[in-house]
Amino acid sequence: MRAVRLFLLALLGAIATASVGAASSASPQATPAWPLLNELQGKVVLVDFWASWCAPCLQSFPWMNGLHARHGGDGLVIVAVNLDQDRALADAFLKKVPAQFRVEYDPSGSLAKSFGVEAMPTSFLIGRDGKVRARHAGFRDKQREGREQEIVQLLKEPAK
Repeated sequence: MRAVRLFLLALLGAIATASVGAASSASPQATPAWPLLNELQGKVVLVDFWASWCAPCLQSFPWMNGLHARHGGDGLVIVAVNLDQDRALADAFLKKVPAQFRVEYDPSGSLAKSFGVEAMPTSFLIGRDGKVRARHAGFRDKQREGREQEIVQLLKEPAK
């Protein structure tokens, strides 16, 4: 059953990545309850759900490392949430593409479910107000600049 679920997530990720409408901005909305986000209140947080088998994730990790280097001092926090049941798979991925930002693990998928993740990778941009301001499914090179501009705009907003 888990293998079928992983296959479907991979398929949805491939479809979302190939889709022109893979990125979508969201109007501010409540963020699912997660104690870590309470600790990060007042920061701009990029939460990225990923898995070791996700090909677009191999491209998104270097990009997120660059985001962290450019904007971490301005209040951006990146949290990548791995969904692999087998931690060794995630560790092998991170050996190939090291993360210079925080990595959390959700092997049960419960956090991903509460966020409504349907494709790999899926990221959520959370404003200083604690609300989801954008959701992006998939990762494409040509979306990098637009996504970074969303982050820059949120970093300009005052903390509340």
